[in-house]
Amino acid sequence: MFFHIVLERNMQLHPRHFGPHLRDKLVAKLMRDVEGTCSGRHGFVVAITGVEDIGKGLIREGTGFVTFPVKYQCVVFRPFKGEILEAVVTMVNKMGFFAEAGPVQIFVSNHLIPDDMEFQSGDMPNYTTSDGSVKIQRDSEVRLKIIGTRVDATEIFCIGTIKDDFLGVINDPGAAA
Repeated sequence: MFFHIVLERNMQLHPRHFGPHLRDKLVAKLMRDVEGTCSGRHGFVVAITGVEDIGKGLIREGTGFVTFPVKYQCVVFRPFKGEILEAVVTMVNKMGFFAEAGPVQIFVSNHLIPDDMEFQSGDMPNYTTSDGSVKIQRDSEVRLKIIGTRVDATEIFCIGTIKDDFLGVINDPGAAA
């Protein structure tokens, strides 16, 4: 799920950046440092949409660096238990498969794959139905349901299932060949 929230961060800036473009330098540094990161509390920061306020700088003794409190708006991505996502399969093995939905990696165990699908090893490992009509392999697009999440300080891990109605393969790259 995506959210638009306001966050705050203290930014340090070297004195060589002081001048008429100070604000631009601070915003550029903020985008470099924050976009693409993950905090366990808020989720993955997708993009900064605006800077609300830049406070008064505080000079750090001995270094000359100045610390500015910056309040900014951003879009974050945080997956929740029970959420339905579309993801791309990145790896398939006999234990299940890994898929990615944006920055989050989701593991689907072979116990959470429908019973009619069997693991096929070989040069392109996959899960295939007995009649061969549906195949889950690397680069397949799947619709899955998140059944569990684990949040660390800098990463979010998810467990998913495709063993439910309207879940499973959306697009199979092998079918086009």
